[in-house]
Amino acid sequence: MSRFFVEPKDISGDRACLYGDDVKHIVKVLRLVAGDKVTLCDGLGFDYEAKLCETEKDRLTFELLQKYACENEPACRVTLYQGLPKAGKMELILQKCVELGVTEIAPFSAARSVVRLSAQEAFQKRERYRRIAYEAAKQARRGVVPQIGAILPLDKLDLGKHDLLLIAYEEERERTLKAALREALFKKGALKSVGFIVGPEGGLAPGETAFAASQGGERVTLGKRILRTETAGMALAAMLLYELEG
Repeated sequence: MSRFFVEPKDISGDRACLYGDDVKHIVKVLRLVAGDKVTLCDGLGFDYEAKLCETEKDRLTFELLQKYACENEPACRVTLYQGLPKAGKMELILQKCVELGVTEIAPFSAARSVVRLSAQEAFQKRERYRRIAYEAAKQARRGVVPQIGAILPLDKLDLGKHDLLLIAYEEERERTLKAALREALFKKGALKSVGFIVGPEGGLAPGETAFAASQGGERVTLGKRILRTETAGMALAAMLLYELEG
């Protein structure tokens, strides 16, 4: 059954209205008609079995037949802080990390980022990133659309909000991701929020690493091999969620 996100404000009683690009996709591509069923998700963790009732040019109206909790979201919120990489790589990172289950992605303009964006360019990039996250969440049958943060320097981000904050650091040789995570689980029990920081192609600058550490960040190694920035985020997300959900 096809799946679409609907804004909570557009749900009233046993009716929901869908707007935007999905209207065209449903009518022109899927060719659904009155009586056909889809799954609607409110982005808050609930799914609805819904029947198409009315088709208008820019709006579709559905009857909500059944509401149930989405079981596809991890219990722990996982946030990726990604140093802005070269053109094209961020889109891949976003898509795959959303598919894996990351809850929030905060691209940051790192000291060693090759790409430099004006305020207008940063705004446009964020809007594109949001669209990519939406499509990836829909494809992966997520219960929420992951948040995409504004593109800011690392020291402007709220890194101290997590139960555990990890820094992927290529110079770290001893402290492993597994050891840091299992120690945190032993000390704190279930973790509600984990953040991890990945630098751009040139890695994190010393000042960025020091700032992250001052916010409670712990440097970890991802193994003996050096990963590209577009690989590191996906690998970290997969390993974290494997341990947290296993």
